[in-house]
Amino acid sequence: MHADRPAVTVMGLGSMGSALAAVLLERGHETTVWNRSAHRAQSLVDRGARLAATPEEAITASPLTLVCVLDYEALHAVLDPVAGSLAGKVLVNLTSGSPEQAHKTAAWARSHAADYLDGAVMTTPPGVGNPEMMFLYSGPHTVFEAHRPTLASLGDPLHLGTDPGLASLYDAALLGLMWSTMTGWLHGTALVGAERTPATAFTPVAIRWLTAVAGFLTTYAPQVDAGRYPGEDATVDVQIAAIDHLIHAAAARGIDNALPELLKSAMERTKAAGHGSDSYASVIEVLKSPADDK
Repeated sequence: MHADRPAVTVMGLGSMGSALAAVLLERGHETTVWNRSAHRAQSLVDRGARLAATPEEAITASPLTLVCVLDYEALHAVLDPVAGSLAGKVLVNLTSGSPEQAHKTAAWARSHAADYLDGAVMTTPPGVGNPEMMFLYSGPHTVFEAHRPTLASLGDPLHLGTDPGLASLYDAALLGLMWSTMTGWLHGTALVGAERTPATAFTPVAIRWLTAVAGFLTTYAPQVDAGRYPGEDATVDVQIAAIDHLIHAAAARGIDNALPELLKSAMERTKAAGHGSDSYASVIEVLKSPADDK
């Protein structure tokens, strides 16, 4: 192992935890691993990982411990009994959860004299180690900077701010964007597929379109921040007329229209709130306070 690569502990060897440990080993970090079922560690041990017999042994082995378990309940089940061993250590929590859980766990870690970063892995296990893949972190900036080189082994580390809940909040928001985008693509794929167009033919055009749509987001972001939505490109009224064409085309081909009907409903509520001649970004006003529009 390289002297300039600090020792790291990985706790939790599901598919993601195992990928994290494998990449750390590959990059020359002395890596200690622990998992409730020790047999999950065998392939990592074969590659040079050190298997800790207990959570306490795992934590004491390294200055930095990455935890990636099923949920926060599992995290506390493992760490609460050995919380005393966390003093002076850095705990990076890559377990998925809510911002509220991150806040509580950060306070818990501080109460045991540990430094704490909350994190979110924005890739699947095969993407770990790819410098293009984002790993989101929130918590003390000094702690993040001190361990940035190690975290950079896993992917591109982005520090979002000192509020420990930010990584979880971004994670949820970005997954929402992913599901909306992928479902929109699947709806469009089903629509053109009704005319025997293969997904592989439609998708390159869809990807070019998504690149153009990213430009709209860049245009609309300052409007959202300012709360002013000049309808200089396409107004909500124009978008409502356009989505009717999609709904008609899909209905005629027997395609489920729940998604476009939901979108049209949001647009119509936006129009009713007085934004018909504003840009599409004004839809955020009804998303921010949906109760006001019922």
